[in-house]
Amino acid sequence: MSWALIAGGSKGIGYAVSEALGRRGYDILLVARDGQALAAAKSKLESHMPVRVETFAADLSLPASAGDIANWCRDNAFDLNILCHVAGMGGAKDYLRLPVSELNRMVSVNFVSPMSLTLSMLPMLQKNAPSFILNTASLAGFAPFPFKNVYSATKSAVLFFSYSLRNQLREKNISVSCLCPGPVFTKPAIEDETRKKLGWFGSQMAIEAGALGEMAVRQMMNGRMIIVPGRLSFLVSVLLRLLPAGILARVLSEKPTANLTDTI
Repeated sequence: MSWALIAGGSKGIGYAVSEALGRRGYDILLVARDGQALAAAKSKLESHMPVRVETFAADLSLPASAGDIANWCRDNAFDLNILCHVAGMGGAKDYLRLPVSELNRMVSVNFVSPMSLTLSMLPMLQKNAPSFILNTASLAGFAPFPFKNVYSATKSAVLFFSYSLRNQLREKNISVSCLCPGPVFTKPAIEDETRKKLGWFGSQMAIEAGALGEMAVRQMMNGRMIIVPGRLSFLVSVLLRLLPAGILARVLSEKPTANLTDTI
């Protein structure tokens, strides 16, 4: 059987991606920090689809995690040909409002982890090609958001890393995609905050996690590079890519606009 590894796969978007892959017959490798959440996700997946699910608890902010996960896969002879990086760290506080230790952790989880884990897993992915890599950025990766400075910088790094990696791995028959969602209703608190701050516009941009997971997997397997779920979010992403970064930074520094970045 072919295996798909989802880093950050126990909850939210990562779990939705796991479900979408399970429906396509892939056995699932779930990696996350919370062992109890992993056990719950494993039980839920195996209870409603005929898949095998294995779990590995790891703190993806730690440098040793990539090697530990790769060793686990090699030791168990998992035939891996899909690697999904969905784990991420954000929130309402960012640069100037967080200690440097938390900012470094955000950089580690959002960018260093997918970069390191991809390099560790490449021999397995190449052996089992055709293979797929799905990285997760954000709409915030298309522009410099002053109120989400480090977060948007890490997501921009993921986006550009994915572009370059896609061309580096093309001849190895490994396809690279980058998921760039806007607001995602992964829990009621996010839905309430999105509707409160963005009103109708936020409701139209938002997408449910299940629909997002299905769209992400479908487009990844179709070879799409940039995956922006939702028509309105896609139009916003085009606008962000067209406008000069300096103008965007100035416009997005206005307080009402900054609220958008709390949800993406």
